[in-house]
Amino acid sequence: MFSFSEASQQYQNSLSEFFDQHIYPNEEHYARQLQQSPSRFAAIPLIDELKAKAKDAGLWNLFIPPSLAEFCDHQGLSNLDYAPLAELMGRVLWSPEVFNCNAPDTGNMEVFMKYATPAQQERWLKPLLAGDIRSSYAMTEPQVASSDATNIELRIEQDGDEWVLNGRKWFITGAMYERCAIFIVMGKSDPHNSNRHKQQSQVLVPRDTPGLSIVRPLTTLGYDDAPIGHAELLFDNVRVPLENILLGPGRGFEIAQGRLGPGRIHHCMRLIGAAQRSLELACQRVTSRSTFGRELSQHQSVREDIAKSFAEIEMARLLVLKTCKRMDEVGPKAAMDLIAASKISVPLMAQTIIDRCMQMHGAGGLTEDYCMAEAFNYARWCRQADGPDQVHQMALGKQVIKRYSA
Repeated sequence: MFSFSEASQQYQNSLSEFFDQHIYPNEEHYARQLQQSPSRFAAIPLIDELKAKAKDAGLWNLFIPPSLAEFCDHQGLSNLDYAPLAELMGRVLWSPEVFNCNAPDTGNMEVFMKYATPAQQERWLKPLLAGDIRSSYAMTEPQVASSDATNIELRIEQDGDEWVLNGRKWFITGAMYERCAIFIVMGKSDPHNSNRHKQQSQVLVPRDTPGLSIVRPLTTLGYDDAPIGHAELLFDNVRVPLENILLGPGRGFEIAQGRLGPGRIHHCMRLIGAAQRSLELACQRVTSRSTFGRELSQHQSVREDIAKSFAEIEMARLLVLKTCKRMDEVGPKAAMDLIAASKISVPLMAQTIIDRCMQMHGAGGLTEDYCMAEAFNYARWCRQADGPDQVHQMALGKQVIKRYSA
């Protein structure tokens, strides 16, 4: 078994109490405010109220590891210690923002912590850490298979003392949110470099930069993920100063690899929470409904699905914790095999379990009356986000074959 630090255990208790007092009782309130909002992508007043309570409770920026503790008000939490906290946040999909632990901002904040200049950190990281603004990470493109990041075509060209960006991006999470103030944009600055992993750079583009426009909001299985949302973007001769580059020309792929590893495992942590809550709701459901003269819970097929779901969640949780422990010991790069294994298996596991639990709820399981339909959507798009299943399977398979055939 894995042992959590005393600090993690205290945070688990405090976070659990916070959910009981402020998150679960406000789920319907949140839904009403979202429906009544003048814009689908406007800030939700309830979130601001809860963010203030979370700050007062010391439940803020919990994702920051000890190596970056200079940027937060606590000592930092290891991946292992953060895992049960992220799992709890995954039980209510909108809750991570309450604690400033929501994607894509956590990954973007880590990029700023690791790779940004002091001036860039002052302008963008500081308000992100305070939860005053939001951010987006723009890498995926509609016209190329972006699962191979070297395919991206958005051009980043130097013109005097400016970078000029031209191209399209899509499924850019957070871009629709009215508080999104900064985009981290990956594109090709040196397309003829013989090293295809040094052709890319990443630059910072403020939202109000001329030439940057939102083409349209996008949905996944019909969900628009408001108020954060996903968008298709157009960069039409977008100009930013040379100092807006991150780390330096040709370092974009390096930054992407450093960012995506922890982000992938954070999604897995949250998905376990979504699956666990779905299972708990299913157990409550099957003891409150009867068919053919007996409770649903007494039917063999129901018990089999409950048993399989319980076992699969336990296996997935242990894999994620093992991955976290390995990341803490050797770093994300050396733990890429376990990160890939988690990324391949956990979203699919969550999707399968949530689907079973939806089935046990009958037609109601497909509606917004329960959390499962949106959680299913989250699990499904996580199989595409941060690299599709097939890319991770290909990379992990190559690594495992090399390991055992040597």
